Amino acid sequence: MGNRFQNEETTMKCVICKEGETGTGKVSVTLERNGCTVIFREVPADVCDNCGEYYLSEELTEKLLTRADAAVKSGAEIEILRFAA
Repeated sequence: MGNRFQNEETTMKCVICKEGETGTGKVSVTLERNGCTVIFREVPADVCDNCGEYYLSEELTEKLLTRADAAVKSGAEIEILRFAA
């Protein structure tokens, strides 16, 4: 996604199905590492209107990975969080 901002009203062709266009939506993101599963709900993303594939900005991905790393370090086995920007 490069330098795109989540609030821009731009679309892109889905690289997975090559048929759909992306639009603003919210998704659940599941990350797993070292026996720990972290689920983030209501994460803003660009979502394909055909296949449902989603794309996250680099900034948002970094935030999710940082929070997931904290869960792993705390010894959590499973953690479910509602995403808050």
